[in-house]
Amino acid sequence: MTDERRPLRIAFFGGSFDPPHLGHMAIANALIRQFELDEFVFVPAFHAPHKRSAPTHAYDRYAMLCLATQNESRMTVSRIEIEMPQKPYSVETLGRITQMLPREEVFFVMGADSWRDIRTWREWEKLFGMTDHIVVTRPGYQIETDHVTNDIRERIVDVRGGEVPVKTDPHAKNIYFTDNVDIDLSATEIRRKIKDGDDSWQEDVPESAAKYIIKYQIYS
Repeated sequence: MTDERRPLRIAFFGGSFDPPHLGHMAIANALIRQFELDEFVFVPAFHAPHKRSAPTHAYDRYAMLCLATQNESRMTVSRIEIEMPQKPYSVETLGRITQMLPREEVFFVMGADSWRDIRTWREWEKLFGMTDHIVVTRPGYQIETDHVTNDIRERIVDVRGGEVPVKTDPHAKNIYFTDNVDIDLSATEIRRKIKDGDDSWQEDVPESAAKYIIKYQIYS
């Protein structure tokens, strides 16, 4: 018998998540609704290659994400980057993901800041030819397109304030701009508050992850 099921729609969201906060959860929930995703996968980086300072240990960030998503049926956390023997670039991680999921409809999620700096990424043009992409706007970031190639610009689908159109070409690799999330939280600011003894940071982090931070004194 052949497998006649429709391809699953799965989005992968990479980042440091240092720590995971309610802004990350809001992005996941908004994209699950807007793109009718079957699964939203957080991919904590072992250490982002383009960042100078090393983040909190990868397994602490993985644990915090697992706690934050434990009651969310469509959200999962992947160890794909933290279990690789070397610090991978996104193009390498996405290559492994597409090999593992050849039949599914895969989306790669990035923030507006990553879109702005995309030319600093390893093989960034190749990256956009591997899967669909979703660029999530952030307050204070203007979305520009002058820094990318004509080919990439022609594949941009602006779904800000609207619905996601049905693909006419199932093999096309689109770049979607969405503004469904308008929460401006900063992991850097949360870490600063923790170090300063300002307990207001707990309002910005899922309760289970906040308890983990306190118990294991992650940023103290």
